[in-house]
Amino acid sequence: MGIFERYVFRQAGSALLIILLSLSGIVWVALALRQLNVVTSQGQDVWMLIKMTTLALPNLMAIIAPFSLLIASIHTLNRLNGDSELIVLTASGATVWRAAKPILLLAVLVSIGVAFVNHVGMPWSLKLLREYIVQVRANILTQVIQPGAFSSPDEGLTFHIRERAQNGELLGLIVHDTRNKELNQSYLAERSVIVQRGMSNYIFMTKGHIVRRTDKDEPSQIIAFEKYAVDLDQFEKKMDDDDTEDLKPRERYLSELLYPEPTSNSYRTAPGKFRAELHERFSNPLYPLAFALIALAAVGQAHSTRQNRVQQVAVAFVIAAAFRLGGLAINNMVMLNASATPVLYALPLGGMLGALLLMERARRRLATSRFPGLLLDPITDAFAALWRLLPRRRIAAEASGGRR
Repeated sequence: MGIFERYVFRQAGSALLIILLSLSGIVWVALALRQLNVVTSQGQDVWMLIKMTTLALPNLMAIIAPFSLLIASIHTLNRLNGDSELIVLTASGATVWRAAKPILLLAVLVSIGVAFVNHVGMPWSLKLLREYIVQVRANILTQVIQPGAFSSPDEGLTFHIRERAQNGELLGLIVHDTRNKELNQSYLAERSVIVQRGMSNYIFMTKGHIVRRTDKDEPSQIIAFEKYAVDLDQFEKKMDDDDTEDLKPRERYLSELLYPEPTSNSYRTAPGKFRAELHERFSNPLYPLAFALIALAAVGQAHSTRQNRVQQVAVAFVIAAAFRLGGLAINNMVMLNASATPVLYALPLGGMLGALLLMERARRRLATSRFPGLLLDPITDAFAALWRLLPRRRIAAEASGGRR
């Protein structure tokens, strides 16, 4: 790259870094506020909150990064035009591709980063986040519940223990669950202990009773047991099948998406989710290139500093947002129907093609406006030269007539 290309690349790269960090910080704060109950009601420290929210952030990078590139590209091109650098560049005979090369190179780097996050970063972070969620669930009863106090991790769910033994056993456990209006039940046990099995946690109770009531007009049912095990996950809020041991499509690496295990319940019940996730990972890296070309088509041409380009910037944002929202909608269609898969790739590619056509149209219009100038300027200059010579000839004629 030349001096000008390196200059544009530095300007756009620094703007992209600042905007990406700013948007990521806003999203992180939103995730932290959403998961604040991890600290307040589930007895975890602030460090656990930071780890869980940070690990959830790569899941959104495929949406944040292309829009950060769009904003950085528009900001850089507007700055170049405001400082008359694009005007000087165009007057020197250069085309819009002189400024487009560093922008497109930055878009390629962002596309590579998005592809890396989709195929490596996101599955790794979500798997680690899943382990932390299991750890938090295992610590609900051992950290939140205090002896002699009633604790409610969720609305309609109450825990109480008489005391906690030295070996970690919970003595005198009472669990009252009224979240299901059609089935109210309570667990009472002399002793209980929490055991982790795979990705789930179970509470094993000994010497207790289960009190169930399905109808308010009917008497309660009392079931006595010597040993009874309850899945602790059922005492958690339902969050999009997070309570199953099977990995979700977004938690899987590429090989696990292509070749899921035969025992996978999520693949047998919803194979469309695997197909949609697979093609979404390959189509997402196309959006940074499409957004970069949309920015170049909107504000990449040289304009007078007196011209207001707010409308062009607004149109570019609306078009880019429409393409991205359309991609998310088509992803849901691919989940239901495999025939919609080509549309998932055609949408960003169509955005690229449309932006290229607009850029070529602007280039031809600029070349056409220059052509008459090249033809008429010499004629105009010739007439001006003749006009300047006419007064001199008249004065010379009058002087020669006076002498006679």
